[in-house]
Amino acid sequence: MHSPGPSPQDYVELRCRSAFSFLEGASNPEDLVEQAAAQGHEVLALADRDGLYGAPRFHAAAKRAGLRAIVGAELSQAAGGPLVLLAESRKGYRNLARLLTVAQGHAPKGEAAASWDELEEHAGGLTALVPASGSLDRAHLDRLLGVYGAEHTALGVTRAMDRSLEGGNRFAVALAEAMRLPIAAWGDVRVARPDGRRLLDAFTCLFHKTTLDQAGRLLLPNGERTLRTREELAARFADRPAWLYTTRAIAESCAFTFEDLGYRFPTYPVPVGESQDSWLRKLTFRGAGERYGTPLPPRARAQLEHELTVIGKLELAGYFLIVCDIARYARERGILCQGRGSAANSAVCYALAITAVDPVGMELLFERFLSEERGEWPDIDLDLPSGDQREDAIQYVYEKYGPHGVGMTATVISYRTRSAFREIGKVLGMESDFLDRLSKKLRQFHFREDLDEARDMLREAGVDPRSPRVALLLELAGQMQGLPRHLGQHTGGLVIAQGRLDEVVPIEPAAMPDRKVVQWDKDDCADLGIIKIDLLGLGMLDALEKTLPLIRDFEGVEIDLAHLPPDDPKTYGMIQKADTVGVFQIESRAQMATLPRMKPTCFYDLVVEIAIIRPGPIVGKMVHPYLNRRAGREPVEYPHPSLEPILKRTLGVPIFQEQLLRLAMEASGFTGGEAEELRRAMGFKRSVERMGQIEERLRSGMTERGITGEAQDEIVRGITSFALYGFPESHSASFALIAYASAYLRAHHPAAFLVGLLNAWPMGFYNPATLVKDGQRHGVVMRPIDVAHSTWPCTLEPGEHGPEVRVGLRYVAGLSKDTGEQVASARATGPFASLADFAARVGPKRNEILALAEAGTLASIDPAARTRRSALWQVSAIERDSNSLFAGAPPPGSDVPSPLPELTPAEATLADYRTTGLTTGPHVLQHLRPELTRRGVLPAAALRNQPNGRFVRTAGHVIVRQRPGSAKGFCFLTLEDETGTSNAVLTPDAFARLRVPLHASPLLEIAGTVQNVDGVIHVKVGRIDPLDTKADASSPRGGSRRGRGGYGSHDYH
Repeated sequence: MHSPGPSPQDYVELRCRSAFSFLEGASNPEDLVEQAAAQGHEVLALADRDGLYGAPRFHAAAKRAGLRAIVGAELSQAAGGPLVLLAESRKGYRNLARLLTVAQGHAPKGEAAASWDELEEHAGGLTALVPASGSLDRAHLDRLLGVYGAEHTALGVTRAMDRSLEGGNRFAVALAEAMRLPIAAWGDVRVARPDGRRLLDAFTCLFHKTTLDQAGRLLLPNGERTLRTREELAARFADRPAWLYTTRAIAESCAFTFEDLGYRFPTYPVPVGESQDSWLRKLTFRGAGERYGTPLPPRARAQLEHELTVIGKLELAGYFLIVCDIARYARERGILCQGRGSAANSAVCYALAITAVDPVGMELLFERFLSEERGEWPDIDLDLPSGDQREDAIQYVYEKYGPHGVGMTATVISYRTRSAFREIGKVLGMESDFLDRLSKKLRQFHFREDLDEARDMLREAGVDPRSPRVALLLELAGQMQGLPRHLGQHTGGLVIAQGRLDEVVPIEPAAMPDRKVVQWDKDDCADLGIIKIDLLGLGMLDALEKTLPLIRDFEGVEIDLAHLPPDDPKTYGMIQKADTVGVFQIESRAQMATLPRMKPTCFYDLVVEIAIIRPGPIVGKMVHPYLNRRAGREPVEYPHPSLEPILKRTLGVPIFQEQLLRLAMEASGFTGGEAEELRRAMGFKRSVERMGQIEERLRSGMTERGITGEAQDEIVRGITSFALYGFPESHSASFALIAYASAYLRAHHPAAFLVGLLNAWPMGFYNPATLVKDGQRHGVVMRPIDVAHSTWPCTLEPGEHGPEVRVGLRYVAGLSKDTGEQVASARATGPFASLADFAARVGPKRNEILALAEAGTLASIDPAARTRRSALWQVSAIERDSNSLFAGAPPPGSDVPSPLPELTPAEATLADYRTTGLTTGPHVLQHLRPELTRRGVLPAAALRNQPNGRFVRTAGHVIVRQRPGSAKGFCFLTLEDETGTSNAVLTPDAFARLRVPLHASPLLEIAGTVQNVDGVIHVKVGRIDPLDTKADASSPRGGSRRGRGGYGSHDYH
């Protein structure tokens, strides 16, 4: 930094904080860049608090806007005070990333602190700017100069029309001038535009856990912490032009850009004499021989050669070898593992046993996965069972590539409707009861409501939306939505680097033990060329893995999921009847409404079924044409004869994303890479200009091939409206394998499959209460939770007509896993002789023994505890100490009977739901059936016999409420009673009219007309009434404690 000779126009803003400073900034990085560009800035620095969370988005936005982005961060506790660090070079950036990693590593979550030694160790290539304040002293500045050097250190001064800063500024400036320390002007920007000031105030209140009314001097005194034009800043520092010149000199020294990030993916260790490419080739053809047989079919060999050539040109062999190694590790440990997504388009992945779908046989498009034109890393997702097995695979990667070479990708948790309203409500000092009511109302809707609907919801919560405070709530909550709230951990995305990953991106401890998370999400990593491998936990794989040993041990049948009978009549018969509760991917209300019309008979039918109930086919209006053509009600037609090979399998209707890409290739002459680029260009942030170029390219290519007129219009319309939402055929095929396996096990081994589902829960679409009742309707005998027989998980027990299901202690609300497992361990030494014996040997805490008593699990070990209330009475009679309920306790006074009246059958059922989330006894509706029958309310099973258009009344427990965005305002319900489930639909008008009673109770009675088409039955709802106020109040929603399984509905997912 040299002496000034400046134009005051040389100002560069060096201190900006975005919303990624988490409550210390109120604008996204993109908004800061947009405003800077509009104001004529050429360079901008982002220095968020304690991280580089927003840096990739800042870099990308700046690149689009033609600005130069300076990367930096502000350490909030750098040897006792704040310090802004800007990266001059790649060396400096690496030091910054490592320093942030160190600072995050030994501080509490949400904080970062670095010592002098740590600053010194990571000082090279960085410029340090210390904010002016009255607390600075010469010793501190001397130490900073010693660490960073005079050429790389400066004092930062802001003039924000704030008198409280003036004294500190004068003192710091005098000290810096005495030490000949350069001084830089800056705006200390917290928000892009002045209109964001009130939201910044709200964030300040949240940071300090106070309200706007009480914040006082915690708030900034004005709206000056916003981006200013260079002319404004030049005028503000007209008396100190050298300070402006310093900013330009610093900016010129900070040449680092993310284009020079220096990331490298690890090389895979191969045998001596082999290269990455040669070893991949050997493994591929070795695996291909096992998959396809020898000699290899010509089509398979040609496809493998083509893929290996592309992989070699893009230097991706090591990536495939590493993913193959992870899949091998899982298989060797008996962990179910299957690749999915676009990786299933690759024959190399199939040969390496990464995926289980034959892309050659299914004619899948490799370019959807990888192409030479794109020149980017592919994306391979591996599905593993949720829980310990997946964690085993993740820890294998950590161990193999070292603690500094691996990290989980982050997820940016943004403010959504409910969280924004609740947080702003706190800031405005609104009562918690009101916020609870509002939260319940907001839970009923999607997060894209307009302002009028938000006002309606406020009225329903008992609030006048015209109130100034409520108007401010609406305004600030609207501004807050979409801004980052905090960083989360991706479910399974791992990034791996050659060498130190923490020199590429800062890493911080995750909430889970033995996990570390990088500061960027998967999209940020992808944009910067950082490779992610997804090890995803799939609940159904966990359920299948838990099911297979049960079948082997209790039924003597060894099942290999890779070699199931391919077209099992019993399995497909069950699917065709939409009898698919608990079956992977085809258990939802929408899938069940389609299955009787689709009538799948083979694997490819399942592939189509899984893909057709997706936004693409629905928005593109492809569902009904396909079903009509399948049923013979509509002729099979093609937009052009040349497209028949692409659309023949789906009866002329494009269902899959790959078909749209092939249409572009066949009709317009696109290459595979160009077709994939077309799909990407149709992303959520479509450019009108880019879409016009694409359409022009499509049309010119079709015209050259003689496709004109209406056929051309239809093809263009299909591609441009559908490609964004289309579901990949490869993905659907991977899921169809699991769907068929789960359906087969449900059809042939229902008891074992139900145990697998219950032990893998939470997963799937339905709660355990629904799974249990569905099992009972299919003949599965359920045995209740009993400390004399239950273990922690659910188990099978021998029964008169086959295995029966014993519900596990895991479903008792309030019981810890350690105590649950101790029950089984203690019982292994002999049966429990009494309640006191149980307590002495197990040692439960007071709340745990009460939970067991209330759940009715103690009846079989003590005659005096044969009912819930008598058990609670006996528990209350036993002397307790502070740590364990029964340590040293004498036998209870069992000769004193309980004075409490016994529960009625209905009360016992509700107690089951409240304490365990499920019941092995009667369904709650069964207790109400006599009265319902008297009033002409039909059970679900009776609806099958009602003709189309008949007015009916039915009732049930609401297990699903849905209002999908693609349904144009329609709302769908699924009700359950003792005979099964029934489906209902509310038009937009009916939903608006009945919204309050719809959510008034978990037990509803509905009235409307039957829609019976192709064996699919719905009730078009005209009236809704809460079924029984007493049942509602006693339900788990109103209870003080709730079973682990939960009895609530699956709402608006």
